[in-house]
Amino acid sequence: MSRSERSPLLLAGLLATAGVAHFAAPRQFDAIVPRALPGSPRTWTYVSGAAELALAAGIALPRTRRAAALASAAFFVGVFPANVKMAVDWRHRPTPQKATAVARLPLQVPLVLWARGVAKAAGEAPGA
Repeated sequence: MSRSERSPLLLAGLLATAGVAHFAAPRQFDAIVPRALPGSPRTWTYVSGAAELALAAGIALPRTRRAAALASAAFFVGVFPANVKMAVDWRHRPTPQKATAVARLPLQVPLVLWARGVAKAAGEAPGA
């Protein structure tokens, strides 16, 4: 399997793993839901987990890959405020935890670019 064939499957795997984690260990995700959002943090945790699972499924299927990858790029931008909240909330924690929270911030950029690259490749695929 070529690198271009693996890339969407790896992205789908990342999203699926994150989506499952939202249901398996929701408390850690509840803590980073911005307070400005209406409703319960747990609801947002479950909604975002379900969205990640749906995006993973869409990327895994060649027929829906392009649209799902573009939606994933938007999703990665949309969850950025949660990463900012985590970095702010963890600023007084021990250095390894603080570093993890801060490292998540620039990680969103390659995730957005990866999703856009998967979308572009899917748009160029024969039969797309």
